[in-house]
Amino acid sequence: QLSDQQKMSESPLIRFRGVYLPPALHPLNKTLVKGGEWKDVDSAQENRRSFLHDFCKKYNSRKKLRTHLMHLVSRIYVEDRHKILYCEVPKAGCSNWKRVLMVLNGLAASAHNISHDDVHYGKHLRKLDSYDLQGIYTRLNTYTKTIFVREPMERLVSAFRDKFEHPNSYYHPVFGKAIIKKYRHNANEEALKTGSGVKFKEFIQYLLDSHRPVGMDIHWEQVSKLCYPCLINYDFIGKFETLEEDANYFLQLVGAPAELKFPKFKDRHSSDERTSAEVVRQYLKELSKEERQLTYDFYYLDYLMFNYTSP
Repeated sequence: QLSDQQKMSESPLIRFRGVYLPPALHPLNKTLVKGGEWKDVDSAQENRRSFLHDFCKKYNSRKKLRTHLMHLVSRIYVEDRHKILYCEVPKAGCSNWKRVLMVLNGLAASAHNISHDDVHYGKHLRKLDSYDLQGIYTRLNTYTKTIFVREPMERLVSAFRDKFEHPNSYYHPVFGKAIIKKYRHNANEEALKTGSGVKFKEFIQYLLDSHRPVGMDIHWEQVSKLCYPCLINYDFIGKFETLEEDANYFLQLVGAPAELKFPKFKDRHSSDERTSAEVVRQYLKELSKEERQLTYDFYYLDYLMFNYTSP
């Protein structure tokens, strides 16, 4: 005996049960874009969108994707003023994206004076799963949805360097201790006590272990499981490799203030060399050929979806 209100709010769920094909690819609304310098960025964008759509059509015809709606949208941030949905992919410019969303939302005057802790622990931005079903469904259908991704091995190495090569009061005791205990033979007492000094090879052993001593983490979880790009029809696919031009073009698309530009600064450990293809190569040398292949296999879907060349 559901009330009419309940019936109405529950109906959107039906559309998410056992989805086979991605929703139709809608054209991007480009009416707010000014100036002719965006031609190349726009062309790359259209290629990425159609590539992902075609991939999902092929992939979904073989594999039925099922997941709970609330889990599906749990990584998506909402900016209601400019009608933006942003799916957070850690280590792909997410800190600066959250700063930009805060500025767009009127929570800060500039992206440059928002601290790292304020961005990640301030709880200033709402996530899509905090709305009721009707609110979620309406936003998914009417807001501009964006995702920013990164070459999977680069993202993985960047996460390892950030969380395990610098002092960290969460990742060392929670992940580090468990990793050292399981994968380091003859580990000394200090390492077992602090969890500091995890080696990249040990981290990869943990990643590839189907019986991991601790669970997964968003910093190295596959984008296919963070943002579900074959179930949610992202309007805009940005890449870390072309972060500034993609981000600034996106800001034009959604009618952001002309003076707002995507920040260039590195969020933390600014003196460290950025994780590049060459840096990744050095880390991968520590692995056996088999471990390298298995790590690639782990991120295989991400490589395919976003048309990254296998390393």
